[in-house]
Amino acid sequence: MNLELMEEHRRVQSMVREFALREVAPHIREWDRRQAMDPAILRRMGELGILGISLPVEVGGQGMDYISLGLACEELEAVDTSLRVVMSVHHGLNSLGLLQWATEEQVRAYLVPQARGEKLAGFCLTEPGAGSDVAALASSAKRSGSDYVLNGEKMWISLATRADHFLWFARTDSEAADPHDGLTAFVLEADRPGVTRGDIHGKLGIRAGSTGWVHCQDVRLPAACRLGEEGEGFRIAMSCLDGGRYTVAAGATGLIRACLEASLRYADQRQAFGRSVSQFQLLQHKIAGMVRDYETSRLLYLRAGWMKNAGQRNTRETSLAKWVATEASFAAASEALQIHGAYGYSDEYDVERYLRNARGAMLYEGTSEIHELLQAGYALGTRHDTPLRRELPGFPFESGREPGAAHRGDGRR
Repeated sequence: MNLELMEEHRRVQSMVREFALREVAPHIREWDRRQAMDPAILRRMGELGILGISLPVEVGGQGMDYISLGLACEELEAVDTSLRVVMSVHHGLNSLGLLQWATEEQVRAYLVPQARGEKLAGFCLTEPGAGSDVAALASSAKRSGSDYVLNGEKMWISLATRADHFLWFARTDSEAADPHDGLTAFVLEADRPGVTRGDIHGKLGIRAGSTGWVHCQDVRLPAACRLGEEGEGFRIAMSCLDGGRYTVAAGATGLIRACLEASLRYADQRQAFGRSVSQFQLLQHKIAGMVRDYETSRLLYLRAGWMKNAGQRNTRETSLAKWVATEASFAAASEALQIHGAYGYSDEYDVERYLRNARGAMLYEGTSEIHELLQAGYALGTRHDTPLRRELPGFPFESGREPGAAHRGDGRR
């Protein structure tokens, strides 16, 4: 096992870090205060190839591996969470989902422009009355000739007012013995008649990012917009979450690093009782905890990325990485604020924003409690990963192979 990054990984790391420090860091405080980022920054991410970083070249992506995706997310969130959220939704949840499940026609229509950064994509699973309990989805999709008619509302949707299309999950069979088996996935264009959407304001954190709601009222979709088979929606959604949770874990690792670096700078400069506060053992204890949590979280997400590269099923490992890293990032942000004292309570220092941003990651893409139950289930032998009809392709991508074609790898079954 080689734990060293390859040269191409270091180039990705350097490119994304330079972009974030030069084009995001000088403006993020203003964007956070007015609760909106400059839309040009998303176009810039497309121009640099970040939005399609780990998608095959033949579909418009950069052809980098999944570790590169993780490194990009770590660097983005080391500056601010909002752009990592864009990567989680556009790339991790939607684009990797299309790579795994889409037909050739859907790849050409949706994945190619997403990989090139020409279109933005979202993921519509959560509803006002259904979060962790996915089987409780109330959104419906009824057959009408060769079309489906969609009705329902999604809530807490990142890029709700920015995305050009979404992965939308709805109930197609209300009589299914297992309600999980009654769900189906669709690709929904945001400009279809009957689609309305809006932003949510007043969030605790990630204020620079777009989070909102999407509503469908008698929206007609051709059957060609269905992703996968009828009744396969739950499996598709869970496989998409493997990609999204991976990016969240990597991003949270970047936030831990940001808290550590900010704390080291402040502790070295601040004087109290006639000496640098960095000499106080209680402060050193906090710093040491951040070092421990950063290195632990980094190894966990890199392992998940390595498994993705190998074409192995990584649901357990990605869940563990997401759970550990997000809990640790919130703890690191709290300790960083404590180190900064009263100054940390002001948005003149970044650690205040880090704390607000870190809290959300313990909720979205599976609450900490859900991941705790998942890990217990794996350990007790009561939870097993069932085979999927299509697996996410490993790396290097097989040239000429239909995107989303069955790929079994050697993952746990």
